[in-house]
Amino acid sequence: MTIPGPDESVEPVVRTSAGAVRGRTEDGLAVFRGIPFAQPPVGEARFAAPRRPRPWDGVRDAYAFGPPPPQDVGAAGTAGSPDAPGGDDWLTVNVWTPAPDPAARRPVMVWIYGGAYKLGHSGNPAYDARRIAADGDLVVVTLNYRVGMEGFAHIEGAPANRGLLDQVAALVWVQDNIAGFGGDPDQVTIFGESAGAGSVASLLAMPRAAGLFRRAVAQSVPGTFFSAELARDIGTELAAEVGLRPTVAELSGIAPDQLVKAGQTLAPKMPGSVARWGQAAPTITPYAPVVDGEILPVTPWQALRSGAARDIDLMVGHNRDENRLFTMMAGKLGEIGEDRASAALRLYAPGGEAAYRAAFPEASANDLYEHVQTDWLFAMPTLHLAEAHLAGGGRAHVYELTWPAPAFGGALGACHALDIPLLFGTFQADLAVLQFGGTEPSEEALALSSRFRASWTAFARTGDPGWPAYDTQRRRVQVLDTEPRVAPYPEETSRRLWEGYEFTPLPLLRAKG
Repeated sequence: MTIPGPDESVEPVVRTSAGAVRGRTEDGLAVFRGIPFAQPPVGEARFAAPRRPRPWDGVRDAYAFGPPPPQDVGAAGTAGSPDAPGGDDWLTVNVWTPAPDPAARRPVMVWIYGGAYKLGHSGNPAYDARRIAADGDLVVVTLNYRVGMEGFAHIEGAPANRGLLDQVAALVWVQDNIAGFGGDPDQVTIFGESAGAGSVASLLAMPRAAGLFRRAVAQSVPGTFFSAELARDIGTELAAEVGLRPTVAELSGIAPDQLVKAGQTLAPKMPGSVARWGQAAPTITPYAPVVDGEILPVTPWQALRSGAARDIDLMVGHNRDENRLFTMMAGKLGEIGEDRASAALRLYAPGGEAAYRAAFPEASANDLYEHVQTDWLFAMPTLHLAEAHLAGGGRAHVYELTWPAPAFGGALGACHALDIPLLFGTFQADLAVLQFGGTEPSEEALALSSRFRASWTAFARTGDPGWPAYDTQRRRVQVLDTEPRVAPYPEETSRRLWEGYEFTPLPLLRAKG
């Protein structure tokens, strides 16, 4: 319930199950930041499943984002952003709402960030949800979850997929509390990008998440899910970086930032372990959801084919040139030669190198490399998730973003993560600075951004984003470009190459010899 008070019009107060919180009015919205949905996962709770937050007395100020979970932020080796708050209260949510009126029962959208399962936090300015909440007249929640070793590494004595369990705990918090913020707990849509989309796909497959949301949006679903054997082997190597075994008893005494450094030192060594870790090795990401048979019983594709989420409305899509962002960040955009292209084709192409070369006879070595990397990591896992949902009796809407990022003369194309600034309207934050060159967005970009929000919020409200559902006869998708249109899936050549391919848990090819 909402607690009345003299300053409620300026600083609204809402009572949650753990205690009252005071937010602020910003741009016509009530905004609450840094509300705990679970206890800090430290001390006895380190590497454990999340626990309900401890109650507090009085009214807690919810003005500032909670501290980021310990994470990889690059070579500096520091956890979190330089201007982020410190502390160990990592597991918090933030709420943007037109009004904290329990009678309003507005649709709710819950954002799950990406970051290769090793970085990310909801306080990132790229995820400022004010425009989504205002344009859609709905409630938006963003959340933190554990990443890196804290959230995803295999540790003996700890549950697998702790980061996913954090997300479930946040969704339970939404069910318990969102009505007080003006939201409808029966109209919850989860949405996420990259590792966030992999998380959305995982939640669709997790029995513990059943009944916690009605709709799901997965933007650029990565196909990387680890088998238990692979996760155990990589976890052993991560712990070895700090001279220990991967057990709760040994690792719980190590400071979180030291475990962050373990991931940072192992990652650049991974490409040399293709014979051992296969397709996972060149990703330089030692973390992914683990198909452990319990928390995540099977892959999302298998779960959806079996009908596990047939009652959930699903919207999925990807960007045409996903991999170009990573090639650019590696300083190799447009410079991939035959040797690297052939190696990528041999490792990832389902029909082998010859099949891709025959399918794209005019493509350069650089273009073949970009094609197969994009297809393997994001495009085909995304499309196959939609097709698996259809096979299980569900309905899915599919999109492809083909509008190119304006920076570098358009050389990035419709690269990975370009959908984030377009959806949130945050063109001066995080990767958008690279994609838009730090300049003001054009009228064309603003129009496309508005269309993104209109489609996403319409889907959250009705289950219909404004274009036809996907089917395996006409394969109609929304192509998001300067002039958005409905058309047959544009990547038909790739679709045929990957037809019948199974995205199974990545295996351990051989134990350390």
